[in-house]
Amino acid sequence: MPAARTRGARRLLLGALAAALALTVTGGGAVVAAPATDSARPAGLREVMFVGNNWDGTADVIESTGDFARIGRINVIPDREARMWEIGLNPLKLAFFLGIRQGPGEGHDQFVDDMYATPDGSAMVVSRPSFADVVSIDLRTGRINWRFPVSGFRSDHMAVSPDGTRVAVSASTSNTVHVLDITTGRQVGSFATGDKPHENVFSADGRYLWNMAIGEVTTALDDPFWDWTKGDRRITVVDARTFERVRVIDMRARLDAFGRKDLSDAVRPVAFTPDESKLYFQVSFFHGFLEYDVAGDRITRVKTLPANPATDPDRTTWVNDSRHHGMSMSPDGKRLCVAATMDDYATVVDRETLTEGPLVEASKPYWATVSGDGRSCVISESGTDRVTAIDFATGRRVASVAVGDHPQRVRLAHVPADWTGPAAR
Repeated sequence: MPAARTRGARRLLLGALAAALALTVTGGGAVVAAPATDSARPAGLREVMFVGNNWDGTADVIESTGDFARIGRINVIPDREARMWEIGLNPLKLAFFLGIRQGPGEGHDQFVDDMYATPDGSAMVVSRPSFADVVSIDLRTGRINWRFPVSGFRSDHMAVSPDGTRVAVSASTSNTVHVLDITTGRQVGSFATGDKPHENVFSADGRYLWNMAIGEVTTALDDPFWDWTKGDRRITVVDARTFERVRVIDMRARLDAFGRKDLSDAVRPVAFTPDESKLYFQVSFFHGFLEYDVAGDRITRVKTLPANPATDPDRTTWVNDSRHHGMSMSPDGKRLCVAATMDDYATVVDRETLTEGPLVEASKPYWATVSGDGRSCVISESGTDRVTAIDFATGRRVASVAVGDHPQRVRLAHVPADWTGPAAR
């Protein structure tokens, strides 16, 4: 999955355009890179991981390697009283706030979806779905530096540019991606997407920005017969300088051509190879993933992973249409790590053979990323409020640490070397 773009952190290795397709096809990208070295780490900073505790409204800061011990915790909703007052005075905002609670929030408010650090490690930038905004929180004081209300009524996944200066955020109810200056919160651009924009990924050179729109995922119309009600699901690629659209990928046509008309075309988490030639992606309702050739513009392989016999076959019980939700790739590009969300396990898959390793029991794993040293896949276990590391080489669990309520996104970041939490006020 995309990871924090601060200098010295793992860089998202999304790719340049394929030269032969330069007029009509933009290049792919990658979600992995070599781990940061001490010499590359910004002076005075330490590498950590941010863990967003969605229902808590907190973010834990943990070690990026080793035992992944917790270093500190940040309250990402210090302005909760003001936001609730504002929502309560606006019937339309209140209706959407309650809708988020009963829909994607599974009966809970969604206070943190995604988070990154500023390049200097002084602040955490957080998207807050229930408050429909993005805020920058000072890591020393815990105070809000700036706030950007997104268009519509819900904010979602984010991505940071390779130079760490811009952050892109999906505004899921307005079918828009906003791109902000990460230091000031000023909007520098925006673009239209398909229905319900979800994941965002920058290319390695920062020239292109990919967005995956997943369509409607909160209705009970989950039988394949009703697939047409899910909306416009597509990948939109834009020039990250002008925000002009340069490519649209309709996976429905590619899936049909591959002979998988039975699969949803709602692209969920993705992972790109280090050479940027292949895209691996999950889709709604499917316990597995697909391989897409970027230059060839076609699906080349599919991997069906084991189904947990204890998983309820009723698709309406699967959270936000997810069966599996979370992918990451080892820095050498040889292994994929997959979070099998509704099947309660995670596994490492050999990319060449697509053979899975041991099924590591995990409770509702919701995300997968890569540790600071590149040796482990790190998953969030939202069902047991833990973050767990799985060794890429052996496929075995190597560490697990308790975090807050319903962890989802996990991102590499940098904080001041002496940081242990915001100062008490």
